[in-house]
Amino acid sequence: MYGGGGFLIPYLIMLIVEGMPLLFLELAVGQHMRQGSIGAWKTISPYLSGVGVASVVVSFFLSMYYNVINAWAFWYLFHSFQNPLPWAACPLNSNHTGYIEECEKASSTQYFWYRKTLNISPSIEENGSIQWEQAVCLILAWLTVYLCILRGTESTGKVVYLTASLPYLVLIIYLIKALTLHGAVNGLVYMFTPKLEQLANPKAWINAATQIFFSLGLGFGSLIAFASYNEPNNNCEKHAIIVSLINSTTSIFASIVTFSIYGFKATFNYENCLNKAMLLLTNAFDLEEGFLTADNLNHMKEQLMATHPNDYVELLPQIKNCSLEAELDTAVQGTGLAFIVYSEAIKNMEVSQLYSVLYFFMLLMLGIGSMLGNTAAILTPLTDSKFLSTHLPKEVISGIVCFINCIVGLTFTMEAGNYWFDIFNDYAATLSLLLIVLVEIIAVCYVYGLRRFEKDLHLMIGHKLSWYWKIMWAFASPLLIISLFIFYITDYILTGTLQYQAWDATQGHLVTKDYPSYALAVIGLLVASSTMCIPLGALAIFIKRRLKREHRSTVA
Repeated sequence: MYGGGGFLIPYLIMLIVEGMPLLFLELAVGQHMRQGSIGAWKTISPYLSGVGVASVVVSFFLSMYYNVINAWAFWYLFHSFQNPLPWAACPLNSNHTGYIEECEKASSTQYFWYRKTLNISPSIEENGSIQWEQAVCLILAWLTVYLCILRGTESTGKVVYLTASLPYLVLIIYLIKALTLHGAVNGLVYMFTPKLEQLANPKAWINAATQIFFSLGLGFGSLIAFASYNEPNNNCEKHAIIVSLINSTTSIFASIVTFSIYGFKATFNYENCLNKAMLLLTNAFDLEEGFLTADNLNHMKEQLMATHPNDYVELLPQIKNCSLEAELDTAVQGTGLAFIVYSEAIKNMEVSQLYSVLYFFMLLMLGIGSMLGNTAAILTPLTDSKFLSTHLPKEVISGIVCFINCIVGLTFTMEAGNYWFDIFNDYAATLSLLLIVLVEIIAVCYVYGLRRFEKDLHLMIGHKLSWYWKIMWAFASPLLIISLFIFYITDYILTGTLQYQAWDATQGHLVTKDYPSYALAVIGLLVASSTMCIPLGALAIFIKRRLKREHRSTVA
């Protein structure tokens, strides 16, 4: 959306100011308190119990919709074994006289995504029915997650090693292939060319922060949950630095692969556009074959316009303006990006079935790995609860969480499900995560006390805390998060009515529509239900203590 270079600068700044400091803070809190997110913040101050609850609520929302991506990955993986790939060409119409109109107006990959995969409705107001194929894939995705978490953190850890290691192998294979593709250089130039005007765009910074939060798992409670199982003298500072750097290096490495493939796709589409324009002009004006080239096309257009104005104007609606930059801009935005863009690039590769299987298997491994961390953030506080753990075994608690999420997730397999998916993806976590991590920093630095925390860390990691961490925690990180809050709210006010992208089958592309009032109400509830946990948790403790004092004074 912001061009590779335009996003890379905010991303790296966010990594240094937000990513590493907050990762270290959450790992240290979990390791020192030896509890999940709810218990850890409650130990720091009873008034902060709502912070842990907010993290669990956000993780629960994420679980509801995120596993749908794994369901789609399963769906594409199963179809990747077909020859030819089902999205390689448009299907014939019922009369076998031509291609289906919707597919002709869009593309074969868009048609397979919007019609065959989602069977999407024209708007969010037309819910439609559950798509049974997607529902089966979603059940399979949840069954996979449940089997991975069945034995607790020990089995989850082993699975995570697999889900984290295999994608690297696939990425290396893809990198070798991607760099040999025609047009890959165009994608890499686009990636590393900074769009400095985007640095003034608040959305670029908000999205960079969101990317850091999601990729490192900040604010979800999963880091605190996993760190609570560490040895008390584990060097979590070293792990925070290593994990942050590996995570960001992997993201940049994956971006090189991705932009190489985007470059191939964009160049392929651009050259196709040029060839169609040259063929059209050659036939219309009876030009010598091979006379028109990519270099002289624009000059010849001007010349033909001057010499044959009437004929050229008549032909003009059929001549598209071919632009490589426009193709690159189009390649890196839109819903279902991982499925539409990659599948379009894959279909034009040699041995496309092999690369399709590899890609969607990698996507599935990454998705399952993310889900394991996310479910741990929900399950650890639940299994820490004495009431639940004494009445129900861990396997049953895990099963109930997976079952509830799966049932709710079926909403996203309806014809309007993708619109609801976008609502959850855009609004369930972004603002909530900013508030959660802001309260976490304030809680550690100004409630628990930075000096006290520094002493605890000295005992844990065996040396004094660096000035970098102290400056980031006490000043830089909270100030930047507050700035992002202001950017986010200002952008919301300036935008006015919230809108979404709906698929128009008659035109074969996305159109912008306003959200109906009930969808806006759901967005409000998503944001409020997690963020309000923090003040409501503090208020509940205040009332509880006040009532206790009154009871004591009455007894006395």
